[in-house]
Amino acid sequence: MNQLQEFVSLLAGTFDNRVQLADFEARGVTGYPAARHVNTVLNDRIDGLPEDFNGVFMLEESDYTVNGRTNPMPHLFLFTLEPDGRVKLTSYDMPAGYTKETFRAESLGRLRYQDLTPSAKFTPALYEKKDGGWEGGSESMFTPVLKFKLWERFTSDVLVVSESMEMNGKRTFGYDQPLEYRRCQ
Repeated sequence: MNQLQEFVSLLAGTFDNRVQLADFEARGVTGYPAARHVNTVLNDRIDGLPEDFNGVFMLEESDYTVNGRTNPMPHLFLFTLEPDGRVKLTSYDMPAGYTKETFRAESLGRLRYQDLTPSAKFTPALYEKKDGGWEGGSESMFTPVLKFKLWERFTSDVLVVSESMEMNGKRTFGYDQPLEYRRCQ
């Protein structure tokens, strides 16, 4: 298994943070969402991939539930292996014709490679193998005053994800502790 296959195998599947939430509840920690990721490799649903294409497209269907309200946040990512052995995550815009409620693997039609567009706002994240897992992230300036920070660590046991937004240097979204996702059985 090559580095990219190993990386993608850690991410593909269904994950949630219920173990972390149970721990938080036992300690009286509040304010964290119930979160779920369903990560599906999409290469077999994309027409027109170049013959020598070495990347992996993945649909991340994320759902965050707070106070009984669920907010879907799907993302299309391309993972590629860099010459130095790091894995690069490039975010893509949602294809035309979909909404955050309908961009789901179960209802996804065929996609055309030539219609897929990398996000102009997201700075690609780089991950390196470290201490038995993969870790990395990026910082993106979505506007001149709005910064998005991403840091993640992936192992066979847990996906640790820290995301935050800062407006003029003040955090407007994010949590004091990263969310910890475990594979659902």
